Amino acid sequence: MESLVLESGIKKGVSLTPGAVKEINRLLGELKPGENQALRLGVKGGGCAGFTYIFEFDAPKDGDAIYNIDGIKILVEPMHELYLAGTEIDFQQGLNSRGFLYKNPNASKTCGCGESFG
Repeated sequence: MESLVLESGIKKGVSLTPGAVKEINRLLGELKPGENQALRLGVKGGGCAGFTYIFEFDAPKDGDAIYNIDGIKILVEPMHELYLAGTEIDFQQGLNSRGFLYKNPNASKTCGCGESFG
């Protein structure tokens, strides 16, 4: 997906690092989601900082924005794009952190686990 720049100068969209792309492709091969399913990215209320990230395989819903990032089909509800604008998703395999990490420029606070933000 190419990032789009709105008139205000805020980047719209999500980017994936090569590490995230590799891990998502591994998950796709392992989990084998249904043919009509794609990776859904979004946010929901909860977590220790106010919002938590959605990262799951799901079927498209009416109104979803559908992107293709490095061959990975991504679904995002339009309201969630506001919270995800400019977010980079990475995957780490280190001793101190393992999993998907979100670098979200819209977050004013994050929790220690990196899975929720405010």
